[in-house]
This record gives sequence, structure tokens and C-alpha cells, in this order.
Amino acid sequence: MKRFAVIGFGAITDEMLRSLEQRGEMASLAGVLVRPQRAAEARGKAAGRFAVVDDVHSLLALGPEIVAECAGHGAMRQYGSAILESSTDLLCSSVGVLADREFQSGLAKGPGRVWIPSGAVAGIDGLLAARTAGLREVTYTSVKPPVAWNGTPGESKRGTFFEGSAREAAIHYPQNVNVGATVALAGLGLDRTRVRLVSDAAASGPLGIVEAEGDFGRFRFEILAYASPRNPKTSLLTAHSVLMALREGMCFALFSAGRDP
Repeated sequence: MKRFAVIGFGAITDEMLRSLEQRGEMASLAGVLVRPQRAAEARGKAAGRFAVVDDVHSLLALGPEIVAECAGHGAMRQYGSAILESSTDLLCSSVGVLADREFQSGLAKGPGRVWIPSGAVAGIDGLLAARTAGLREVTYTSVKPPVAWNGTPGESKRGTFFEGSAREAAIHYPQNVNVGATVALAGLGLDRTRVRLVSDAAASGPLGIVEAEGDFGRFRFEILAYASPRNPKTSLLTAHSVLMALREGMCFALFSAGRDP
């Protein structure tokens, strides 16, 4: 595994640490970046197993080959450019933030590269292959229980409460559609990928449905990825997706020649 650092010390990082300890891979973790007001608490949790810092320059001084962002859109906006400008690669979990054209364009100026893990979704390999195999239509449907839509219209409504492009979904529901943005970036892009958001009280967990068709044929994937016990907006699978990207390279680059996300 590459030597890496992490931004954030929430549900995703907690699950990553559990898995790293289980596999004897803790030496690969250079350190974790948290906000200054959380530094004392985070150092207590770390218990000397790895460094905890509260500014991005201290994180980069630890010498990671790649930094995994696991702290939300605000963290990407605050630290992304500095990391890439230092020639360090960045693995982005909060993929929805890339729907902001101006922000995404700014990231492209750094010599470091932005990588996208598969997150809580299957079929990313198929979408990447379908890009050059006549891919014409992609729809991502997200079905979640009302509690997972807290702070959105889905909290009080039932059924489909949004249909639009992946870019529109990411802008209006930034904490809920990182998976939809991942599907879009792996396939037709943020403006040509359709997203449907559904609030369903009978849902046992977050259900994602990816449907694609084109000259190659068609496919459909359904993924019931249970939420983290600590955060109903985050899939438990996300942490393991980040680790697979770091360990096995199972991710894809945001920027590719001649293609606008």
C-alpha cells in the first residue's frame, strides 16, 4: 500500500483504521488532518499510532504519496488546491463538490492528480469501459429512508422528489449524491447523466441503482450499501472503497485527455 494521509477523522476514517489494524497495515498511514478545535480529541483517539495535525502544510510535511479526503465538500475546497500544488495526488471521496465548474477547473492547475474511488457503488469498471463502446444513456437512482435525507425535501416527502442532471443533483443535494457524481464522472459526465432521488420509509438502507445502455448493450446494477452506524449519510462501504483505491489502485483519474467531466 502507498504511504498515505487522510483528511478528516469521522465515520469513514474510523472504519478505515479498524480495517488497517485488522490487516496489519497501520504503518502505511502517515497521519490525519483535523480542524484545530478537534486536534486534542483526535490525538486522544490516535493514541500515538499515527500523527494528528491541524494544518495542511504539516500534513504534507509527513511525506504522503497521496492524501485521501474523507471529510466532506468543505475540506475539498479548503485543502484540495494546496495538496495538488505540492505535487501530491488527492483521492476525493466528496465527489459531488466537483460539480462546481470553477472549483474543478482550479484543481486542474496543480501538478498533482485527482483520483476518484468507486465509493458505495458497483459497476464503475463497466461504465469506464462503456465510455468508448457507444455509451448513450446513464441513470442513477438513489433510494434512501427519510432519516438519510435530513435537511432536504426528502425528509418530509415520500417518493421521487428530484429528477435532473448529476450536476444539478450534486449542487442542490451536496451531502447526499456523491455516488451519483461518481457514476457520472465514470460515464457520460455530470451534465448527461440523469439522477433520480427517492425517499422511501420502507427502505432498509441506501439503495443505488445504475442503469446504462448504448451500442455495447445495456446493464443494470443494484447496490444496497448499508449506512455507517455513525453517519446515516455515509455508506459503510465507502471506507473500504478508499482503502482498495490506495491498496490496489481501484480508482480512476478525474481528468483524461480530451474529455470534460
